Amino acid sequence: MLDPEIETLPWREQARLDDQFYRQQIKYLLARSRFYRRKLEAAGFATADEIGGLAAIAELPLTEKSEIRASCSAADPMGTHVAAPMDEIVRIYSTSGTTGTPSFIPLTAGDLDNWVTTSARSYSASGIRPGEAIVSTYNAGPFVAGAALAAFDRIGLCHIPVGTGNTERLMAAIRLLKPAAVVTTPSYAAYLGEWAAERDFDLKGSSVRRVLVAGEPGGGEPKFRVRLEDAWGAKVTEAMGIGDIGVSLWGECEEQCGMHLGGRGFVHAELIDPESAAPIAIEDGAKGELVLTHLRHRAAPMLRFRTRDHVEMWTSACRCGRTAPRVRCIGRTDDLLIVRGVNVFPSAIRDVVSEFAPAVSGMILVRPVATGARQEPPLPVSVELGKDSEGGPGLAASIEKRIREVLVVSTRVDMVPWGSLHRSEYKSKLVQQ
Repeated sequence: MLDPEIETLPWREQARLDDQFYRQQIKYLLARSRFYRRKLEAAGFATADEIGGLAAIAELPLTEKSEIRASCSAADPMGTHVAAPMDEIVRIYSTSGTTGTPSFIPLTAGDLDNWVTTSARSYSASGIRPGEAIVSTYNAGPFVAGAALAAFDRIGLCHIPVGTGNTERLMAAIRLLKPAAVVTTPSYAAYLGEWAAERDFDLKGSSVRRVLVAGEPGGGEPKFRVRLEDAWGAKVTEAMGIGDIGVSLWGECEEQCGMHLGGRGFVHAELIDPESAAPIAIEDGAKGELVLTHLRHRAAPMLRFRTRDHVEMWTSACRCGRTAPRVRCIGRTDDLLIVRGVNVFPSAIRDVVSEFAPAVSGMILVRPVATGARQEPPLPVSVELGKDSEGGPGLAASIEKRIREVLVVSTRVDMVPWGSLHRSEYKSKLVQQ
């Protein structure tokens, strides 16, 4: 563990500390953030005393990403939620905006240090050790991944940055420099497994013993994880972050039973129903949309920020000794499809399809007929055959039956030749746009 005293602190004690941090954060927001002062006053909360502590946080309004974007202008390019003056801001990351205008994420020196600490806790949970070498496949550039990469220095690793789309360079680094770990997206990890198999590159016999995946859902899907571990001959753990809140906020330990909250003491997590926004109690097996609140953030704090990540959570003890809640990302609520009243995530379809390997490659593409989330059955799904697999006449019907059994969704499976669905050297799209 990076911070054993903190990571094993009884959760009840953490909750007490978080409540103190939250009350101070609320005072800061009211004093320094025009966005939240107006938002809270409009909701009937003018003072910190009226807002209270974390026990009453569900009474406050949620924050949508669209609200933050709407508050941006030539005078306030980062948004009116910014609560620190420019002379305190040391880093400004950006994300790609839906309108072509980037969204900016400023950080003070303290914010940046907290982000790196959080990421270091999350990645160290995977079992990587100081002195080991790790290859990264993320292009930092303007994006928040840069703070995650800084975590490797904090842990004490030898960091070998390769970046996205440099497969030949990556494999040369693995062959010659013999790193113990690779950090990449689940999609790229799968692509690399196929790439190695086609070229007789002995990935299983390489020095890599840990594959850390992040950037998209998938690393925690049981069948997909087995596929990755079989290709690499390595243990696969995942991490997850949210750009506006922090990078690598959650990290999975070697027990592989969900990602621990590495951002404990820095963020507060809630679950809500994605449709009604009603709060959902956090307990073992609870599912809902993840909502996060900064507890000790200065530049651009977020209060009850809707992440649009649909997750399952656990609070039971983990054998690793960490006491923070754990999550597994089921999918993005933005990608959720509703088929005759049944909610289905494309990643869940992929996990069911993966049961049929090696007859299938594990690659799928959902092809909605109607625009929007609501679809009429059967839902069209292209499923790629495995390499050298002819599939057989009953394969599509068997997959349709299994999806119906597991997900209660009627599909129309179309088998397509191996190699016909797009592979990604970064993130995969499971739904045809």
